[in-house]
Amino acid sequence: MQKTSKIPKKLTVICLINFLIAAVMGLVLRYAFVGEIGLNYRYLTHAHSHVAMLGWVYLMLFTLMVHYFTSSKLPVFKTLFWVTQFSVVGMMLSFPFQGYAAVSIIFSTLHILCSYYFVYLIWRHHKVKSLVPRYLLKTSLTFMVISTFGVWCLGPAVSMLGQASAFYQIAIQFFLHFQFNGWFLIAVIAVFFYLFQVEYSKLFRLFFKLLIASTVLTFALPIQWFAPHNMLLYINALGTVLHLIMAFFFLKLIQPKLLLALQSQPKLVIRLYQFSIFCFVLKISVQTLALFPEFSQMVNTHRNLVIGFIHLLMLGVITGFLFSFIIQSQRVKHNKTLFIGVYTFIAGFILTELTLAIQGAAYYFGKGLLPNYFLLLFLFSIPLVLGIALIILNIITYNTNTLCTRNLNR
Repeated sequence: MQKTSKIPKKLTVICLINFLIAAVMGLVLRYAFVGEIGLNYRYLTHAHSHVAMLGWVYLMLFTLMVHYFTSSKLPVFKTLFWVTQFSVVGMMLSFPFQGYAAVSIIFSTLHILCSYYFVYLIWRHHKVKSLVPRYLLKTSLTFMVISTFGVWCLGPAVSMLGQASAFYQIAIQFFLHFQFNGWFLIAVIAVFFYLFQVEYSKLFRLFFKLLIASTVLTFALPIQWFAPHNMLLYINALGTVLHLIMAFFFLKLIQPKLLLALQSQPKLVIRLYQFSIFCFVLKISVQTLALFPEFSQMVNTHRNLVIGFIHLLMLGVITGFLFSFIIQSQRVKHNKTLFIGVYTFIAGFILTELTLAIQGAAYYFGKGLLPNYFLLLFLFSIPLVLGIALIILNIITYNTNTLCTRNLNR
């Protein structure tokens, strides 16, 4: 397993604070069904999703890629990080009060332009010698750029056909699909395979080709929701089958590496990796159910299931891996604060996912709303916020104590 070094503390804490703010926004959104929040629900939803995606996941991947894949001493990366963070703060402060309007669009555009420059810098300055992380790194960045094409289509879609048009909805789905399944997911796999030193082999080549093919082909499903055609169902079915085979190859690639890691890594790191991999397999299993048109339509109809699936990917798979990378990088102290923080977060994730899934099933079978559903969902979301806060506290306290100890020993 790759020997790790400490990722930059300040940048990691900033990313986690962004995540904490996004989680608090999510908590407020869930309280909106229990009491008054005094904010526009739709506007706050935009703020929550943008800060979670671009402030937490994007900037944490930015930090990890620069740290592991480049000469991180280049000052341009640090400058770009803070400019990107400035755009995130701009969206954080503008979206809750105006939604998509002049100010928020300016900051969103700035973030996209920063991401293009980031891709250019990584492509030019990466120092990755192994073919495995290099292929995955470049693929993830390519999907990131491709995903933004959907954003650029939103303006013409609104002006020509309006927000209710299939063109507008498909453009949004294009951005989300290739952000989540292309850029974010493949990027965390790139870091994961780098740290676990997965070798280039015939098995990896098969995995890599299936990963790309299934990512592209499964976009047929969200198109089918807004522009139904039988051919799209067949394309999605092919992509789903390839996705399943890819998952099997993924498990074969990492199995021997995980067995070795059990001997050298702290138990919490291994548990987090196991949790992330389990969520990844579960995500693919749920996608497989989309082979049945009735289930696919049910997911599109019931918002509970859509949110549950997005959170399974964002909080279970991607955040699970990101937490694993942070803890493995020795930026934390393995004490009660860390353990309580991680397991509190996981508990909140499991409880909210189960609640969303049960309510979705209840709607499907005509049972209506569960008793105290919105209150339970709000209460079960509190551990997510507490867990993130405790992890941040652990990182800050650990490094502060370390510095104090060094000063005392001088």
